[in-house]
Amino acid sequence: MGTHRRPKPPSRARMATLGMAAGAVSLLPTQSEAAPEPTVDEVRKRVEKLYEEAEAPTEEYNAISEKQAKLQREVDGARDRVARKQQEINELRAKIGPLAAAQYRSGGVDPSVQLFLSGDPDDYLHQAEMLDRTSSRQAGALRAMQSKQRELTQERQDAQRRLAALQETRAKAARTKNEVQGKLAEARKLLNSLTAQQRATMEAAQERDDASAGASDSPAPYNGPASGRAKTALDFAYAQLGKPYEWGSTGPDSYDCSGLVGAAWRSAGVSLPRTVKQMYDAGRKVAKSDLRPGDIIYWYNDNQHNGMYVGDGKAIHAPRTGKNIEIVPLDSMPLFAASRP
Repeated sequence: MGTHRRPKPPSRARMATLGMAAGAVSLLPTQSEAAPEPTVDEVRKRVEKLYEEAEAPTEEYNAISEKQAKLQREVDGARDRVARKQQEINELRAKIGPLAAAQYRSGGVDPSVQLFLSGDPDDYLHQAEMLDRTSSRQAGALRAMQSKQRELTQERQDAQRRLAALQETRAKAARTKNEVQGKLAEARKLLNSLTAQQRATMEAAQERDDASAGASDSPAPYNGPASGRAKTALDFAYAQLGKPYEWGSTGPDSYDCSGLVGAAWRSAGVSLPRTVKQMYDAGRKVAKSDLRPGDIIYWYNDNQHNGMYVGDGKAIHAPRTGKNIEIVPLDSMPLFAASRP
C-alpha cells in the first residue's frame, strides 16, 4: 500500500501574504460607498461657474465673427477685382489677334525685296506705312496687356492672402464656438442630472436670490431721468425685458450682454463696436460718482460682461444662458468701470 502525504502547511510568509490580500480586498469601496451625488446647491454653484466661464469666450467669438465678416467682404472685393482684370486682358488679347494677323500677312517679307517686287513704289510706301502703324499699335497693346497681367498676378496674390486669413479666422471661430458650447453642454448635463423636485428647489432658490438682490425681468416702460439719445436707448432696452439671453445674439428675439447694449444705442442712432472689450476701449470713461442713465457698465473686467445704467443705482443687462434680460442693482456684481458713448 502506498503512503499518503499530508498537505504541507502554508509557511508564515505565505500566510502573511494571504492576510494582506484579504485586508486589501476589504478596503476596496463597495457600490454603496461610491462618491456621493452632488447636492442641489453644489450643482447650482457649478452651473453658475460654467455660465460665467462661457462669457469671455462668447465675447471672443463675437470679435472673431466681426473680423470674419470684414475679411469675407475683402475676399469678395478681391475676387471682383481679379475678374475685372481678367476681362480687361481678354479684351486686349482679342484686339491683338487681328493686328498680329495683319503683320503676318504683310510683314513676312524683307522690305528691300518688297520694294524690288513692287511695281509701284508709292504703293509699297503706303503698305510700309500701314505696316509700321500696325506694328506700333500691336506693341502698345502688348505693353498694356503685360501691365494688366502683372496687375492680375498681384490681385490674385492679394486675394489668396485674404482668403487664407479668412480660413484661419473661421477655424478660430469654430474652436471658440466649441469651447462655449462645451461649457453650456456641461451645464445642461448637470441640470439634467437633477430630479424634477431638485430642479424646482434650485429654481426657487434662484428666484429668492434674485428677489433679495432686487432683480426684475418683468416688462416695464422706462420712466427714469434719462433724456435725448440715452432715453431712446433705454426705452429700447426696457422693451426687451424678459427676453432670453443667447450667446452671440444681437436680437431681436434674444441677446447676449454686448448685443443688447449695442442694439439699444443703435436704436438711438449711435453705432457701437460689437464686443464688451471694444466698447470699453472706444468709450469715454466716467467715474461711478458721475454716472448718467445710458452709460455702459462693465462688471468683473474690461472684456467679460456689460450692461447699461438706468439710474437710481440700478442697471439693465442680458445676464447669462438660462436667464432673461433684467434690471439689477449696480453692485450686484463686482463693478469694474463705466463709459459713455
